Amino acid sequence: MVALESPTLLHEVRALKESLRGIVSSLDADAVFVFDAPAVWKEFDEIGRLTSAASTLLARRVDESCTWRSEGYRSAAEQLAAVSGTSVSSARSMLETSRRVADQPKTQRALRAGELSPAKVEVVAAAIEVAPESADQLLELAATAPLAKVKEEGLRAKASVGADENHARIHRERSARHYADAGNAWHFHATGTVDDGLRFVKVFEPIVDTFFKAAYKEGREEAAEAYAFDAFIELARRAAGEGAGATTKSGKTPQLLGLVRVDHEALVRGQVDGDEVCEIAGLGPIPVRVARELLGEAVVKLVLTKGVDVANVTHLGRGPTVAQKTAMWWQVPQCTEIDCTRVQRIEFDHREEWRTTHHTRLDEGDGLCGHHHDLKTRFGWALVEGGGKRPMVPPDDPRHPKNKPK
Repeated sequence: MVALESPTLLHEVRALKESLRGIVSSLDADAVFVFDAPAVWKEFDEIGRLTSAASTLLARRVDESCTWRSEGYRSAAEQLAAVSGTSVSSARSMLETSRRVADQPKTQRALRAGELSPAKVEVVAAAIEVAPESADQLLELAATAPLAKVKEEGLRAKASVGADENHARIHRERSARHYADAGNAWHFHATGTVDDGLRFVKVFEPIVDTFFKAAYKEGREEAAEAYAFDAFIELARRAAGEGAGATTKSGKTPQLLGLVRVDHEALVRGQVDGDEVCEIAGLGPIPVRVARELLGEAVVKLVLTKGVDVANVTHLGRGPTVAQKTAMWWQVPQCTEIDCTRVQRIEFDHREEWRTTHHTRLDEGDGLCGHHHDLKTRFGWALVEGGGKRPMVPPDDPRHPKNKPK
């Protein structure tokens, strides 16, 4: 790579900025042919990635310049935030990513090529710092996969390098913050270990369902996130002794089933080895000692490989039995669509309508989130033939089951 002298580079960047400013100032979005709009947007998005890549590469040098001191800022992050109009936490994340990328040649190459969005490079660089051997796999995935999938694999890469150390690190870095934005909307953000998350979800999700069912009975329809917020505030009200304290008919607080996936050998040994698994299904890896603690309090349902094959048992009801649900969550704890990482409110969907078969078998259905279930039932989309995680395609796609040659 040819190094440019700073004055030359600064001149070229300023010239590029003025050229781009001219294009944007004269841009009439309504004059763009509507079917060209996606392609034009894509080009601008790539330009944005490239400029963001340059900003990320330079951020650590801004810190090293120490101009933030002379300009009265408390840190380089505060200076960057003031100039870019972002939050200090966002600027701090960019600085951390800039320092990490400086020691990651492969990540740098992908960044310079415009293959990574700011969000993806932050996730990938952080994971590669902990698990360098995962670089090739993560960078290949990040080039095409959705951000949620990249985050999931980044977490797995970190967890693979000593589950106990990773769990301890997350606990040390645990945080919760709340603030009001410029529009006076209140925000709350929390980060912690997945087992703490399970403890929260165990009491949180039943309250979400309570709000959803109440709205359904009243004929109201809102986003699931709206009910989740109401449930969050309800938790605070209950803590203050003000909440409704929804209970079941038995008077007990509803409970959420949390499925711990752990290989028997790892559970006995006390740590995972090789490809062994120890995780909370749908949430992420945990140390074996944490699994032991959770199992000490859990109602455990075992899906045996001998005896009744739960995955293929036939149930005459419309919905799956509890045992079948457990088997489904064990096999594919997420929505079955290949790029979807949703783990909440997964519905069992019959590939062939129940009114035709009048039975429920796991090998004849898939778990789908609400969005992909709607795509199938309302718009004719379908998963391609096969099993496990796979693409969902529209009716005109040649891979759609109805387009299979007869």
